[in-house]
Amino acid sequence: MSLTKLLVPTYTQMLRALSGWLKKAQAQLPTVDAEALLSARLAPDMFPLSTQVRFACVQAQEAIFRLKGEAFPMSIHELLEEGRNAGDRPGSIADAQARIDETIALLDSLAPDALDANADQPLAHELPNGMILDLSAEQYARDWALAQFYFHLMTAYSILRSQKIELGKADYVAHMFPYIRPETMPKG
Repeated sequence: MSLTKLLVPTYTQMLRALSGWLKKAQAQLPTVDAEALLSARLAPDMFPLSTQVRFACVQAQEAIFRLKGEAFPMSIHELLEEGRNAGDRPGSIADAQARIDETIALLDSLAPDALDANADQPLAHELPNGMILDLSAEQYARDWALAQFYFHLMTAYSILRSQKIELGKADYVAHMFPYIRPETMPKG
């Protein structure tokens, strides 16, 4: 399977799910409470919901540029800074939705093989603490990019659930509904 065919649909469908979760939160809470939700955390030493949303977007965007062998645009650095500072400046749900929309638009703009050209090239991934991971593009996509994306996505989901937002498995796997055999749908 090509990295483009693995990552782009995965990122897109799960970012759409994240957007849906935020819409549900807005619908379930008064506006002031919905905006305060962005500052909610699972633990005092974890980033808040607003950061989790931004970092999920960062993970998807970084993977695109890293796998294309291109330098990160300034917008990724700005998104990272927004996320790191979201504890003090969480922004609004509209801001979070805009970041999700920007990331989906970037994914939608990619050619069908956009992430596959450098698939055989070694990839050095430097972490903020100075450690460097030597990976193939496939290892990076499978073992780092997807794992980090899902970490932030699931942390956002968990924060929303911990704040009593009514979400369930169907909200997480909404992209699977088109695959259900019609005759197997529950009645009633």
